[in-house]
Amino acid sequence: MQLKGKTAVVTGSGRGLGKAIALKLAQMGANIVLNDIASSDAIDATAEEFKALGYNVIVTKGDVRNAEDVENMINKAVEAFGSLDILVNNAGITKDMLMVKMSEKDWDDVLDINLKGAFLCTKAAAKIMIKQRSGKIINIASVAGVMGNPGQANYSASKAGLIGLTKSTAKELASRNITCNAVAPGLIQSKMTEVLPEKVKENYLNNIPLGRFGTPEDVANVVGFLASDDSNYVTGQVIHIDGGLVM
Repeated sequence: MQLKGKTAVVTGSGRGLGKAIALKLAQMGANIVLNDIASSDAIDATAEEFKALGYNVIVTKGDVRNAEDVENMINKAVEAFGSLDILVNNAGITKDMLMVKMSEKDWDDVLDINLKGAFLCTKAAAKIMIKQRSGKIINIASVAGVMGNPGQANYSASKAGLIGLTKSTAKELASRNITCNAVAPGLIQSKMTEVLPEKVKENYLNNIPLGRFGTPEDVANVVGFLASDDSNYVTGQVIHIDGGLVM
């Protein structure tokens, strides 16, 4: 229960990786603020699951691209639990297409959610954390932001930008005892990877030294470390969780 009494906001936590991260932090004792867009039904079901397990959880629906929604999310977290100790910027989308065919809207949508959303959430959370003189900010980047990926110019740019945001945030907030780090997952088991043809899976696995896809829990475990006091002397770092894909 390393996070007992701490409050964590996890954006995009209705399902998938965000849900796995929120569950890990709840298991470590944190109060959890789940966030997803207003049209998400999954987040309500996730909240009920967490409550049935005895975890302290509230739901905040809103768009991370909207500063007012973000402020509302942060304020609700503090009103419900009295503090904001951990922010996980997980909300993100993909709209893959070769660059020459990519629409301006697809570029803007991915950059707005993946990068602007993280900026707005970080800005709002930092105001609380600076007053507390403590906090942990964890950004979910990607190996695509490190090495690029064909058909993902928008996604790769957003995640590379998120890495830059991580380092700048770490330098700006270190004097207030606030750390900011990023994790860069590689190929993680998901509905997307499940439907890949076997030949495609084989080609991917041939480039991963550990010889398997990662799991959401692999990522959540590292986020748990970065959220805990065990990582108090770690800031501005990008930790790859990719089975050795990028070295």
